[in-house]
Amino acid sequence: MECPHLNSNVRITMGSSSFPHGSPSSWCCSVCRSNKSPWVCLTCLNVHCGRYVNAHAKQHYEDSQSQVTGGAGQKRCEEQEKNAQHLVCMDCSSYSLFCYRCDDFVVNDTKLGHVQKVREHLRSLDNSPLAVDRRTKRKLLESNSPTSKLLKDNGGASALSAMGLRNLGNTCFMNAILQSLSNIQQFSCYFMELPAVALGSGGEAGQLMYHTRSQGDTSVSLVEELRKTLCYLWQGGPTAFSPDSLFYVVWKIMPSFRGYQQQDAHEFMRYLLDHLHRELQGGLNGAKHPALPVPPDSVTVSGDNPTLSQDGLPVPQDEGKLPEEGKLPAAGGKCCINGSSTVVTSIFGGVLQNEVNCLICGTESRKFDPFLDLSLDIPSQFRHKRAKDQEPGPTCTLRDCLCSFTDLEELDQAELYMCHRCKKRQKSTKKFWVQKLPKVLCLHLKRFHWTSYLRNKVTTYVEFPLRGLDMRGYLLQPEEALPDRWLYDLVAVVVHHGSGVGSGHYTAYGKREDRWYHFNDSTVTLTEEETVVKAKAYILFYTERSDKTTSETDTRR
Repeated sequence: MECPHLNSNVRITMGSSSFPHGSPSSWCCSVCRSNKSPWVCLTCLNVHCGRYVNAHAKQHYEDSQSQVTGGAGQKRCEEQEKNAQHLVCMDCSSYSLFCYRCDDFVVNDTKLGHVQKVREHLRSLDNSPLAVDRRTKRKLLESNSPTSKLLKDNGGASALSAMGLRNLGNTCFMNAILQSLSNIQQFSCYFMELPAVALGSGGEAGQLMYHTRSQGDTSVSLVEELRKTLCYLWQGGPTAFSPDSLFYVVWKIMPSFRGYQQQDAHEFMRYLLDHLHRELQGGLNGAKHPALPVPPDSVTVSGDNPTLSQDGLPVPQDEGKLPEEGKLPAAGGKCCINGSSTVVTSIFGGVLQNEVNCLICGTESRKFDPFLDLSLDIPSQFRHKRAKDQEPGPTCTLRDCLCSFTDLEELDQAELYMCHRCKKRQKSTKKFWVQKLPKVLCLHLKRFHWTSYLRNKVTTYVEFPLRGLDMRGYLLQPEEALPDRWLYDLVAVVVHHGSGVGSGHYTAYGKREDRWYHFNDSTVTLTEEETVVKAKAYILFYTERSDKTTSETDTRR
């Protein structure tokens, strides 16, 4: 947005003596001395921490406003209000400009271009010989840390090949998903190879943008911001990357994720993939991206396969209601064609066959359900908490959860099946089969469930294999599957720490270049396989085993 308060608030004199010493990105808050998320006030040049640290920058603004409103006389108050200052501050790392009165990021400048001059000056301070020398000394100190020594002992690789993400205020749910997706090579490589999109129009096109939240819809691209974020994550570096631009695009196009409350990582992942899929199809934000060729093994429109919807995924369809000969099936009144697939559905998209049998007349109905991930219940027999003096019961395994998902079950009274032969709702059984496995199998363990008016968390540990997850037993026609195409190896894990979905903390484990890393917001540490398998997983990402993989199937189930 264009802020009307700049000319009355940006009152600074340029000069090295006016600013704090050292690199701007490492400046310390004048109140709590924290060097995380420093913001500089463009009225008085005082440095304070951001709202997702201790919020002293916001407190600085609020204190200045209380002084304005405390004056005597209405006319005097109006004059002070007109010239109220300390409204505008700049992020010392990304040089983004924010106005607390407007409560938004700012795109314009003063008449004399003071904002741009401040950005150039901060950039020059960050690149000064003194700042470079301090960063070099800090790297030398980090190289002698226990983590660095561990890296050297394991082959000399650098942890800087994996970069952390700054927490922007309870955004660990987003960071954990982004780190997991970045370690899915076929997914991240596709986005990193996309050409950059010049957002904006006219004279603004191609300019460096320090803001995205308040831009018009044609100036916002989720695909472009994700592309830039993935590029930064794969470049590596000594400091964490701040995904401000991506987060504000999320605010723009996903209203339910606005604010700084804790969110559900699985829900965010589904929203993210859905919006990426639709934008890649060219249906959102006006951003055009290269079409993804439909892989030979993807779902196509035919009488033998499910109908493709506008999302590029199959539409549930009764087996006995195939399209007329020579005609394509329709979804939502519109004809579906090949080529609707995107990188999202090509990598994550699979198909379930849902079989329902009437227990009265024996009529069988089959439908095809598309999926991007499978949500698995943790069987009830494993949920009971045991007292300390009780012997531990059997360990719940991922196979138990998969079997519970695909086992034959009788539908209860609330889910009676409408039998077309009996012409009324009847008792019936239901069973799922996997008709088509995806390239990346995403398994979501249902750890949160409602009891009365509370949403409780299931803390049961679920044992899962690091490699060789065998999905052959859940396939509809396993004999037609190619050898080893039912085997999956783990590439990422999302973990929720805490007791409730609205609280706690998310971290992720990811495998990159045959090494496992633990991603805890801005902190990235090398870890061992033994640590990964002990995690109480919330979301598991498995990649289809390639023909080149020679490792043996993991015997853990």
